[in-house]
Amino acid sequence: MEVRRSARRRRTVSAYREGDRTVVLIPARMSEAEEKRWVNVMLDKLAAQESKRVLGDAELAERAERLSEQCFEGRARPTSVRWVTNQNTRWGSCTPSEGSIRLSHRLQGMPEYVVDYVLVHELAHLLVPGHGPRFWRLLEAYPRTERARGYLEGVVAADRLPHLPAAREE
Repeated sequence: MEVRRSARRRRTVSAYREGDRTVVLIPARMSEAEEKRWVNVMLDKLAAQESKRVLGDAELAERAERLSEQCFEGRARPTSVRWVTNQNTRWGSCTPSEGSIRLSHRLQGMPEYVVDYVLVHELAHLLVPGHGPRFWRLLEAYPRTERARGYLEGVVAADRLPHLPAAREE
């Protein structure tokens, strides 16, 4: 993430994605405490915008093709890539013999790098079926593997927390 201060900027704060980096633009005179607060606000806004963007199956297949090129020199070639609603305990699955990849609908709305990680994970299964050392070495080609795994672990942990009942208005 990069914070850019501008003397010309007076009141407005904005943010955007630039490749793998998030850029937050703030007024130069803003205090460090205000900067920290606004960075969090803008990161939340970007995440909310990204969560509204849902890829269709065709875009998902194109994305898988692009990731295969980037990470595996195009060697992983799925015959189909699609969203499914019947996977509630897995993020994705792959049937190497058929070349099919399925991603859980629960991933929709998560950050792009998380969806990309799950796609890369399933693409790697087209090359190596199990989860042995060779498989995990393949995943090293995706630079955000650890971050995405941490995100997914956090989602699983949050789902296990007891949920408080919603407050009733009296």
